[in-house]
This record gives sequence, C-alpha cells and structure tokens, in this order.
Amino acid sequence: LINHVLNNQKGYKVAVIVNDIGEVNIDADLIGKGGIVQEEDSSLVPLQNGCICCTLKVDLMQQIVDIVKTGKFDYILIEASGICEPIPIVQTLTLLSEGSEQYGIPKITRLDNVVSVVDALRLATEFGCGENLTQTENIEEDDIENLVIQQIEFCNTIILNKVDELEEDELNRVRAVIKKLQPEAKIIETNYGEVNVSDILNTNSFDFDKAANSAGWLQELEKDEEEEAEGETEEYGIGSFVYYRRKPLDREKFTDFIHATITKNIIRVKGLVWFTDNEKESYIFEQAGNQVQLNYAGDWVVSAPKYEQEEIKKQSPEILKDWDEEYGDRMVKLVFIGQDMDKEKIINN
Repeated sequence: LINHVLNNQKGYKVAVIVNDIGEVNIDADLIGKGGIVQEEDSSLVPLQNGCICCTLKVDLMQQIVDIVKTGKFDYILIEASGICEPIPIVQTLTLLSEGSEQYGIPKITRLDNVVSVVDALRLATEFGCGENLTQTENIEEDDIENLVIQQIEFCNTIILNKVDELEEDELNRVRAVIKKLQPEAKIIETNYGEVNVSDILNTNSFDFDKAANSAGWLQELEKDEEEEAEGETEEYGIGSFVYYRRKPLDREKFTDFIHATITKNIIRVKGLVWFTDNEKESYIFEQAGNQVQLNYAGDWVVSAPKYEQEEIKKQSPEILKDWDEEYGDRMVKLVFIGQDMDKEKIINN
C-alpha cells in the first residue's frame, strides 16, 4: 500500500513516517540514486519521486512540524507498527491539528484519514480458530487478537486485502466479522494494496468523536430494547447481543464464568459492570481473544451524597433515562460479539 501511494500518478509529494525503515520494503525504483540513507540523518531515506521515508522518532509532533516547515510535501503518511494501538497516535495528531499555532503548523495541517489494512486471508483462516494468530511479532499471545480488534474498531477506512485468495463464502464471513466490529468504516476490497489514491488521501473523512463512537460494541450498548430486538439477525453466524441486569455481579463467580465461557467463537465482550463487594465503583470489562481486562470507570452517581446527585441530574438529565428506583444508575450491561454463540447458555451461566 505504501509503495502504491509513493508511486501514485498524481504527482503528490508524500513524506512517509515508519517505525523502522528496515520493516518496510520500499521498491528499488522509488529509491533515489545510490539508494542509501543520508549520513547526516540516519532516519531519512530520499526517494526519487520527491518523496521521503523517515523513521518514527520519539517526538512525533516535532517530526511532523519539521516536515511541514520544509514546504516540500503535500501529504504525510504515518505507517504505525502492526503492534501499535491506534488511539494514542490519533490523539497526538488531533492535538497537533487543534494547536496548530502553538506548534507553528499552518492551518491546513489536519488528520485526514485513519486506515486499517486487514489481511482477509489471515482473518478467514486464523481469526475464527485463533491458534495461529499468536505467531506475529514478539508480543504476548493474549495481546494479538486484542490489537487486531482495536485496529479494526478505531478507524474510518478499512482496506480489505487479498480478497481474491478467498472463496465467496469465506469472504462473506470476513465481511460479516468486520461489519460487526466496525459498522461505520468505509471498506475497500482489493489485492496487493492497490487502491485509488483519492480514496485514502485528501478524503476529509476523519472525525475523532465519530471514530471513537463507531465501534460495534459501543453501538450495540447504546441501542434501546426495540433496536436490540430488530438487530438480532445474524450473517454467516456472526451475531451480537446485550446482557443486561441491575443486580451486581459476584466478583469470584464472574471470574469463573469468564474462564469457563470465553471461547474462540466469542470475538469481543465489552461493557459496564459492578460487583457486590464494591457498590460505589463502576468498571469497564473487555475481552478480545484470550485477553481480559477490568478497568475502573468512575464512581456511580447514586453513590454520591444526595445534593451532588441532584446537581449531576440537572447538568446531565440523560442519566434519568436509565435511573432505577432501587439501584440508581448502577447496572451490568455487556455486549457479546461472536460466531455461532449459544446466547441462552451464556446468559444462564
């Protein structure tokens, strides 16, 4: 994909920031005469077509500032490592665009598009089973599926690559998985990373708030009961449902449930929980593959003094929509996304 952008026929001058030049195979005919890294700056590779390729330095913001100040480039393309979470990088770039005067960057500098390249063949052959997904980079096996899912969930363009290597039924299943994880992103199906440059450059398509709220689990969580009932149809066995209750969970029993229930056909679980041993605090529970996380999400409004509760209700009246006479705003609401899930068994457990 990077080679395709660098070799575009529109004459764009593109600066490419990558984690490690050695990790990216830039075509020989794109390398400038001699094809060597400049001695005075070991992070920079000049390309014959007027583009450059440089390594991702610690201070990403300053690196972008330096590139923009040269006035030589139309676009900056950042190729993050396959083991990078997208949100921290996006937050950095969003801060840059919002604080352009502070950093000496022209107003035209902006985050235009967040693209995830998905290997369709690998998703079809490994994601469902999971065993071989662990054979990537040098990171813990439990982290792999979580990273794959995060990179699909937080983007606004998905390039589904190697589609010709799948049978139609397999490809339909891959489409269904992606749509369930990320229903909002534009999906471009291709081979060899060949896309129209205009589909990924100068799209004006990125919106942080929209991207942050576009993940399938979050959209399922925010549906009302009528919408949930309408949305229970499954494509190729890929479905979702919301588990909802007001009573708190027993922490030990919940841990046992997770270990006993989370199997490879459950792709994603995420949502809000609370426990009998701590009625004050709310937690975000999330699962992707074998990785499980439980993070403190703040105190429940109902746990605050009465006068504070009333003030919060005035400022945020939407809280009253889910307010319960006995439990206040406390609830358990978990979204399950997976393939051929036994919904009744999961709920009964």
